[in-house]
Amino acid sequence: METIPACKRLVCDVLVVGGGIAGCFAAIKARAKGAEVLLIDKGYVGKSGQSPYANSYMVFNPEWGHNLGAWMSLINRTSEYVNNRAWTELTITKSYESYQDLLRWGVKFKLAPDGKVLRQTGPTGVTEQIRFDDMKHGDYMQTLRRQAIKTGVKILDRVMLIELFKSDGRVAGGMAFSVDDPVLYVLIAGATVLCVGSCGYKPAAYPPIVQLTGDGEAMAYRAGASILGKEFVDTHISRKDIPIGIPNMLGRKQPVPDSLRGLDGPQRGRMLRNAEGSPIPPRPNGASQYTFTYLETEFEAHAGRAPIFTDAPDGEQEMIGGACLGMSLRKADGLWPEDMQGRSSVPGLFAAGDALGTMQNGSAYALTGSALANGAVTGTLAGEAAADEALQMGKVSIPDNEIERARRFVLEPLERKGGFSPQWVTQLLQNTLMPYFILYIKRADRMEAALTMLMYYQEQLAPKLFARDLHQLRLVHETRSMLLSAEMRLRSGLFRTESRGNHYREDFPRRLDPEWLAWTKIWPNNGVMELVKVPIPTAWHPNLDEPYSERYPYRFPGEDANEV
Repeated sequence: METIPACKRLVCDVLVVGGGIAGCFAAIKARAKGAEVLLIDKGYVGKSGQSPYANSYMVFNPEWGHNLGAWMSLINRTSEYVNNRAWTELTITKSYESYQDLLRWGVKFKLAPDGKVLRQTGPTGVTEQIRFDDMKHGDYMQTLRRQAIKTGVKILDRVMLIELFKSDGRVAGGMAFSVDDPVLYVLIAGATVLCVGSCGYKPAAYPPIVQLTGDGEAMAYRAGASILGKEFVDTHISRKDIPIGIPNMLGRKQPVPDSLRGLDGPQRGRMLRNAEGSPIPPRPNGASQYTFTYLETEFEAHAGRAPIFTDAPDGEQEMIGGACLGMSLRKADGLWPEDMQGRSSVPGLFAAGDALGTMQNGSAYALTGSALANGAVTGTLAGEAAADEALQMGKVSIPDNEIERARRFVLEPLERKGGFSPQWVTQLLQNTLMPYFILYIKRADRMEAALTMLMYYQEQLAPKLFARDLHQLRLVHETRSMLLSAEMRLRSGLFRTESRGNHYREDFPRRLDPEWLAWTKIWPNNGVMELVKVPIPTAWHPNLDEPYSERYPYRFPGEDANEV
């Protein structure tokens, strides 16, 4: 059994957790304010999470002829009117400033023959995106790492934060451990910024999210923070034989099928075919979209027309769903934002990027490249606000009993002689939630059955997880985080009694306006997970006098056309 010696204590003004684009921006911007910044990652800053695998960045610039009204109209309609328009507009309008930061720091973008940045129209035909230099694919994150170090940010790689400290009602850092060496860290900070990405249940496919296990949400929830509801699921698909993320992780680019090159959204959608050979058309939502943005392939499977196939350079290939099992639609995971600077509901705790539940995209993803833009923008806002707050705080102290509480929580699995391995419990979780008819094609009785099993895992298995070494200790805490995230996901799916965007209920196959022009908030109430409905501003509602069929041109299976 691994033993860990006495704690190593580190003090900083701002603790940033997670080394993707949001974390690097937060750290760099906090340091520019004069704060002492510590940036930690349970992997390696600049190579962890999803950021290194992204290739496009959304940029809005009126001088390039972009029209804010058109961009907002697109996302409002595509999101089926439940995007948070304040965050949508903020990300769009501040994306150019962050783009200029990237240029100043040395990030290279693809250029047109005239030497200017190559601007490409998004699949929707309305927005624009730019792409990182093909010769520098993924390297932009290493540029951000170098910039952070250059500005004086201190970095700790392969150090995993497990539990947040609270002092006088504020978050004041947390307890972490090295996944390589027997070192426990007491990290004391005036403000903490979680940039740990979203959550998945370790699916072996694209994007490579095996490291994203909901750790930030879990520790924030235990500290009393509110979390955004998780009913809007990610719907990525992947090749069955070669998950798309594998070539990227090996430094090779996935070849683009000839049938896909240079085609717009509707044509891209037609590359997918069901088992009967029929094409799967894109969703008629008023804007061109990739088919896999929605639940079309799951509906095909549910109708008995799976497997799904696609063209590829090496021939027809079978596709699989659930490539991002456990992850929400982008920006529909994370901490509930209490303001427009990334503050959570607990003082001293901020979040940015996919760890901040901005609902920028509402119920469906419309703005290609906006995930990275949001990470840069929210990282900037949270980093600067955290620095201002921490510098005003002055010296922070943590009671000894709080440090001891966190130490016991972190190390208890190492002290257990018997019990259950985290690998086995993770497999149980995957087996329970992987079937498409649980998290994708939803119905109350099936979700309730899965929730019954999940709560058994939480109550009877999770407290008995053991670890024989530091690697397994990491797995224990990741498994506990995933179990909590799964409870939030199932309860959110049950709570929203309608269908909208990427959330489909067989038993409620229709959108309900204005009842569900709302978001779901999750918060811990005296040890019980409570879900509440938060209505969106009335000014953001669609025209409720407009016929339902015009507001929502797309029909869900089971929806009665005569009724609408």
